[in-house]
Formats: sequence, structure tokens, C-alpha cells
Amino acid sequence: MGLKTLAATAAMALALLASQAAAQDKGLVGIAMPTKSSARWIDDGNNMVKELEAAGYTTDLQYAEDDIPTQLSQVENMITKGAKALVIASIDGTTLTNALENAKAADIKVIAYDRLIRDSDAVSYYATFDNFKVGVQQAESLVKGLKERFPDQKPWNVELFGGSPDDNNAFFFYDGAMSVLQPMIDAGEIAIPSGQTGMDKVGTLRWDPATAQSRMDNILSANYGDKPLHGVLSPYDGLSIGILSSVKGVGYGSGDLKMPIVTGQDAEIPTVKSMAAGEQYSTIFKDTRELAKVTVGMVDAVLQGSEPQINDTKTYDNGVKIVPSYLLEPVPVFADNYKQILVDSGYYTEDQIK
Repeated sequence: MGLKTLAATAAMALALLASQAAAQDKGLVGIAMPTKSSARWIDDGNNMVKELEAAGYTTDLQYAEDDIPTQLSQVENMITKGAKALVIASIDGTTLTNALENAKAADIKVIAYDRLIRDSDAVSYYATFDNFKVGVQQAESLVKGLKERFPDQKPWNVELFGGSPDDNNAFFFYDGAMSVLQPMIDAGEIAIPSGQTGMDKVGTLRWDPATAQSRMDNILSANYGDKPLHGVLSPYDGLSIGILSSVKGVGYGSGDLKMPIVTGQDAEIPTVKSMAAGEQYSTIFKDTRELAKVTVGMVDAVLQGSEPQINDTKTYDNGVKIVPSYLLEPVPVFADNYKQILVDSGYYTEDQIK
């Protein structure tokens, strides 16, 4: 090979490297996640980084461990570092207003991820699941289980749990569930022996399993001395594990006391194992791989000057504006279909849920 040929080859190689570098340098995207205490947020963060880097962005992924000042500081640091866009799953959807004003002033695009950011006009778009439908599916699975396990024991004795009152989604989950359950309560088919209804009474701050377990302990001791518990509406798998610990602690699942029907959400590995063991009855699967793809599509579109794909322009009023949203479909999961939905799709391996 002659010198001219070598020089030409080297020049072509350098040009290729330069074009690859340019393709891989669309700018920094900050990703603020609430906590690593839930496996789903770890998956969300990892999927987001993978999809954004594949699309040519550099990423800054931060977890705030459910501490609001930490998340605020992390978001402010991302702005200082020159992020072109922020993807934020907020701990408290009302606490980021000032930081987001700074982002807006710097023309940084803000995508609310899974949880709506409230009281700010700086939020460009919202990527989430159909959260009202999640609640509907939880209640429908609860009723399905009650009919299967306790067909002749109406009214069914049920207790209600809600998510964290500072998470906008918690109200959608609860309202969706009550759209199914309230008519049955009114008709006398379902009883709430504790009398505790409404998010002001059933909400569980920070989605804390220990808080849910303690509340279930108190409900059982105060209201269930002479009657069985048939079901518990739980909006999240972490709470469900605490609730199950409580009911097992007083003998449910042994002897003549059948396990109550307990719902959940997020299809976390301990819950899948619990369902396989005949304890938790159902969960709702939200495929975070798909949510990451939709969110990255939004980021890429707004940063390249085009319109992102949205399918909802009415539902999510954050107190200042209706935030254009993309809602994905949640999927109910039971002991008889979890392998098909979770393993066959590659979300988990068989070994992970053994």
C-alpha cells in the first residue's frame, strides 16, 4: 500500500470517527429518580440511560433516596452542568417549582417521568402509564379474587390502602379503584369494617412498607376479632409485602384462615415469588422498558425541534397547565400468567423469580 493510499485510508478513518463522535454527542440529559429502595426505579434509571445513550446523548443519573432537598440539589446541579433536558421522577411533585423556573430560563426542556410535577409551567411533557386504569385493574383483580376464594361470604370484608399523598399518581390509583369498589360498597356487597376510606385516611406517606404493616396490624386488632378479612386493596407491591406480613402474623394462610386477596403494582421480584407461593393474589405490570423508550422519544423530539408523540391532552392538569402526556397501558398479572408476561417478554429471567 502506497503512502497516498495510507494517508487516504487514515483520513477516511478519522472522518468516520469524527462523524461517530458527533452522532454520539447530542448533549447532556439529566435523570432525577426518587429512590433505589424500590427495584422498579433502579430498572427505570438503567433503561433510561441505555436508551438515551443509544440515541446519542450523555446522561447524568441521580437517585435522591426519597429526600426532597437532595433531589432539589441534584436537579440544580444538572442545570449548572448544562443539561439540555431533564427527566424527573419527583419525590414530591410540588417542591421543584423554583429549580424548574431556572431550567425554563435556561431553555432546558423538562419531562415529568411517571409522576406528574405540579404547580409549574416549566414542564414540557409527561410520560406515564394510564394511572386511573391501574386503579381500575387493581380493584377488578381484587373482586375477581374475592369471587374465586370467598364465593359465598358476602359482604366481603375489605380494607383500603392508598399511596403517598405527595405523589399525584396515588390519587389516580385510588380514584380508579373506587370507581369499581364504591358501587359495590353502596350495594352492600363489600364492607369496610375499619370505616377508613378516602386518601386522607388510607394514604401511606413515601409508599413505606413498615407504615402499611403497622396500619394493617392496628386495623386487624381493632376490627377483626370476630370476623375474617377477605381482601386488601394495595396500590404497590412494597406495601403489599408489609400487609401480607401483618396478616400472616395473626394466622392468615394457615389452618382454616384463608389468605385474603391482596393486590399490588410494579411486579417486583419478591411479589412474583409471593404470588407463585399463593400469598399475594395479583399485581399490575408497567413495562419500564417501554416507558423509557417513550420518554427518550420525547427528549429527542423536543431537542431536535420536532413534536413528540402524545396521546392525552386532557387528563393531567398540574395546577398551572394541562401537561401533554403519553399514557402507556398497564397489564394485570396473576399466578397463572406471570411467566408469559414477565419471563417470555425478557423482563425477568426464570432464575430471577425462582
